[in-house]
Amino acid sequence: MFEHHTDQILPRRIFYRRVGRHAVIAVAILVAALGVGMVGYHHFEGAKWIDAYVDAAMILSGMGPLGDLHTDGGKIFAGCYALFSGVVFLSTVGVFLAPIVHRLFHKFHLAEETAKKNPKS
Repeated sequence: MFEHHTDQILPRRIFYRRVGRHAVIAVAILVAALGVGMVGYHHFEGAKWIDAYVDAAMILSGMGPLGDLHTDGGKIFAGCYALFSGVVFLSTVGVFLAPIVHRLFHKFHLAEETAKKNPKS
């Protein structure tokens, strides 16, 4: 997916397009995870859609739910969704940062190769 360390570094225009593509993927992952939470809260707790959105968004962002949970199914769902949300959030950050970190490593590697080829005497 990314260029090999022996390849030239990508031009900025192509790099920005890659970052944009990864940002779209990251947002899609977050929207899908938010949808899972909304459906779960609506189904297990009988929450209105707006309340389901708020609770799911708060858990996904790491803040915690706003309302009290009234059913055992809702409590089990909320616990599982909280664990799921932590993994999703960290994975999404990784997806977004992957091209940026790759470019930094690629630049460091190219600088290292240049230093090896032209050692200062």
